[in-house]
Parts: sequence; structure tokens; C-alpha cells
Amino acid sequence: MKIGIIGAGQIGGTLTRRLTELGHDVSVANSRGPDTLADLAEETGAHAVWARDATHAGKVVVVTIPEASIPDLPDDLFEGVPEDVAVVDTGNYYPRQRDGRIAGIEEGKTESRWVSEQLGRPVVKAFNNIHAAHLMQLGRSSGDPDRIALPVAGDDPEAKAAVMQLVDELGFDPVDAGSLDESWRQQPGTPVYGTNLGADGVRRGLAEANPERTPEFTATDESPGGITDPR
Repeated sequence: MKIGIIGAGQIGGTLTRRLTELGHDVSVANSRGPDTLADLAEETGAHAVWARDATHAGKVVVVTIPEASIPDLPDDLFEGVPEDVAVVDTGNYYPRQRDGRIAGIEEGKTESRWVSEQLGRPVVKAFNNIHAAHLMQLGRSSGDPDRIALPVAGDDPEAKAAVMQLVDELGFDPVDAGSLDESWRQQPGTPVYGTNLGADGVRRGLAEANPERTPEFTATDESPGGITDPR
């Protein structure tokens, strides 16, 4: 499958490595330009491209950049991209550590609904609740009793199915987490966030999640601080 990835940080870089290992044709972009991705491209065989090229790269486009950077993407980033291309949002809102206050999210929108509105495209929420090192190292064959499950939320059944297929190929059990407006169930502070649960545990965690955002993931008047000094 041809896949575009916008963002080459921890999750973006990991997905580039894993997906190319699986034989997918990956085009990866960042905010600094293709030349800065030469090492990753040489390591993986991925194509280092501009962001607009990544959106036209194939059937799935993964957007994996800090939440606060989403509005900085070009307004026409997805212009001309076919509607059947699945767009994946891996992002999380870290107001006190990194992003500062984002009004729409603080007012109650799910992170990925807000991202979808900024991009002007439907998105599927996935890969946001697992540490990059675990995404890289802990994939297992189907049926393995230690296989981790990952929640996938979205409104378009075909787009969601395409993303769930990739989750399975990467060695994780995909769990349908409902609509995009239910994706708060896998946001930071919920039972499935960063917990490496199996499929039954993820389903139970999604059901037990509380829609009220926890204080550590809610902005204050001093936000943002930093990873070691959240404010």
C-alpha cells in the first residue's frame, strides 16, 4: 500500500520504519523539508517529500505532529486528494507540557474532531495511546496471548477498516472504538492510554472511560510549561 506520513518524530519515525519493513511504499514529510529526512529515507527506503506530496502519496495519510502545530499546516494541504484516502490522526493534546491552550478542545471537542476541522477532512483516531518504543518492539502475530490491542475511532467505515488492517499488520489487535466523537475514550488520562492492554482490556477500558478531562491534561493560565515542568 502507498502511505503518506506527515511528521517524523517518535510515532512518525516509528511508523515509517515499521511500515517499510512490512513492504509498504511510504512517503514521509516534516516541517523542515525533505533534505532533513535523508538519513531516515536511507535507513528505511521511504521517500522523503514535502507535506503536500505526502498527502497525495496513496490510500492512507498519517498526520502525526504536535497538536499546536496543526493550524500551521497549509490550508490547501488536502486540496485534490481523493475523498477515499483515509487520514489518520495520531495526536494527543498536552496543554500543560507542550501545546498550550487550544480553545476548541478545552470547550469540549474531542482532540481528533478538532484536528478534523482544522484539516477540513474526516480523520480516523489511531496510534495515539501507545508509546513509540512499544509500537516499534511489541508487535506480535495474530493469536499470540501477549498481543496488545489498539483502539481505532472514526466515522467512515471504509477508512476505519483500512486503518484497522494496518494495525493488524503491525502486530496489534485493532479494536473498534466507535465514532470520532467517542474518541475521547482513548485520549490521555483514560484507562487505555499508555497501558498496553489486550483486546478485552481495551474494550473494558473504553467502556469505563470518563469524559471529564483530567487536570493534568487541562490547560491553566500558565500553560504551557514543559515536559519536566508542566504548567
